[in-house]
Amino acid sequence: MKKMMKCLSLILAFALVIGVSACSEIGAVRTEAGTSDSLRGTLTLTGSTSMADVSNALAEAFMAKNDNVKISVGGNGSGEGPTAVTSGTANISLLSRGLKDSETPDSYDQYIIGFDGVAVIVHPDSPIKEISLASLADVFSGEITNWSELGGPDAPIQCIGREAASGTRGAFEEIVKIEDIAVYAEEQNSTGNVKQAVAGNPNAIGYVSLSSVDQSVLALSIDSVSATTENVSSGSYKLQRPFLMITKKDVSDALTKAFIDFIYSEEGMKIVEDDGVVPNRK
Repeated sequence: MKKMMKCLSLILAFALVIGVSACSEIGAVRTEAGTSDSLRGTLTLTGSTSMADVSNALAEAFMAKNDNVKISVGGNGSGEGPTAVTSGTANISLLSRGLKDSETPDSYDQYIIGFDGVAVIVHPDSPIKEISLASLADVFSGEITNWSELGGPDAPIQCIGREAASGTRGAFEEIVKIEDIAVYAEEQNSTGNVKQAVAGNPNAIGYVSLSSVDQSVLALSIDSVSATTENVSSGSYKLQRPFLMITKKDVSDALTKAFIDFIYSEEGMKIVEDDGVVPNRK
């Protein structure tokens, strides 16, 4: 009888150990799953089309870590950014320029995630490989109207620009000092459309985000400085602007805060860098 009781005790003790172990494993699984379950909800990002690629890359990486989070990225230009945040139609707005005084900068929390060059682009077969900042101003203000004046063929220059609300346009015109005097043959509503228009027109010249330049167009050197991320980082390439995200002042939303924190993490900054933007590591 004593032997039977002893065996029963041993069996119960063994079962207890197994049970505790199993509970521990279950607890561990729940804790691990809780990492991705701890955040849930939706974020809407809107504004600059130049920031669409990098913002989508950041959003996809963040959603991969958080199964219950959905992030949408859209927009029609930097100009809609402040209005969207103020009205609540966006949690975060994207601006490829700094906030203007008329947009009451103190009303928002501002996060510069990186710096992007504004590339001046021409058709890939163009004989023109570089231009001075002064000549660029003359071209886009209508003082220079033929490529022959720049050492190119006898052909009219067709300036392709962005719509008035574009942050790329605002930054370009401010740096080149042609605000209110720029003249365009066409105004496009996105970075992609400008690139497509220039790629299909040997007489065209335009400007786009450096991070969007590919083999379909040629980025001109400005004052003998090539348009590269290295030259943006060093400051030697003068046509550059901030990539800015804004939220309501002192936002308390945990999801918005977590996404901003992710952007400034080493992983987030690597995504920014891989997208061709000079990361703003704090």
